[in-house]
Amino acid sequence: MAGSDETRTPNPDARSASPDRGSASLSGERPAIDKAQEQLFDSGTSSRAKYADLVVGRPGLGALLKYELIVMFAQSWPGALGLVIRKVLFPTLLGSCGRNVIFGQHVVLRHPHKIHIGSNVVIDDHCLIDAKGQTNRGIRIGDGVFIGRNTILSCKNGDIELADGANIGFNCEVFSASRVTIGKRVLMAAYSYVIGGDHDFSDPSKPVLEQTRTSAGVAIGDGVWMGAGAKILDGVTVGEGAVIGAGAVVRDAVPASAIAVGIPARVIGSRIART
Repeated sequence: MAGSDETRTPNPDARSASPDRGSASLSGERPAIDKAQEQLFDSGTSSRAKYADLVVGRPGLGALLKYELIVMFAQSWPGALGLVIRKVLFPTLLGSCGRNVIFGQHVVLRHPHKIHIGSNVVIDDHCLIDAKGQTNRGIRIGDGVFIGRNTILSCKNGDIELADGANIGFNCEVFSASRVTIGKRVLMAAYSYVIGGDHDFSDPSKPVLEQTRTSAGVAIGDGVWMGAGAKILDGVTVGEGAVIGAGAVVRDAVPASAIAVGIPARVIGSRIART
């Protein structure tokens, strides 16, 4: 559904994959990633079934009506009244929800029964929290997490975990087709992108869009700071306490407490003082 499903940043080290399987992920192998267009325009499936599969996440008229009524009534209300209405109604769609969770105006929830949110969380206006997938666990957001305006958390049969105290700036995206974990008290500045998926492009006779999609996952350790516009590519691990410079493109592992900058990112120092 989202245009970003088709626009992964290429990783030159992407490996070939078989037509039936994606690459091995940080949490084990997963099936090849479906294309949203194929699901949307499948002539053998009714419009209601496709909507339920891509948005609601559960079959049946009851689940569809509950989702539609809550979204219609709560999603667009402005001001304090809207905050109160969403605080009461949105948790009834979710897998679990703690106390004092603030949902901004026009927040979109997809496959909400696979979204689990802790306490004292802020999800700002116009965010998309999309846990879609057939066999995934979905999205887990810890206590004290802040998610800035226009940010997207997007699964394609993958899992996303934001640990306690993570701060995600506005206009960021976290995408997962296998498993993406963002540690405690991570600071992810505006326009940053964590890309838990890739495309095989080994066959030059075919457009990249027609080749297999792969995902190895991403792991970002506790206390990492990602500068504005930083991009973490599929398969990367960023160690605890590392600093990623603004605009950096990270395609290789970054050690704990390291400072990495540039395109491609390279380590230029450490936060640990030498003795």
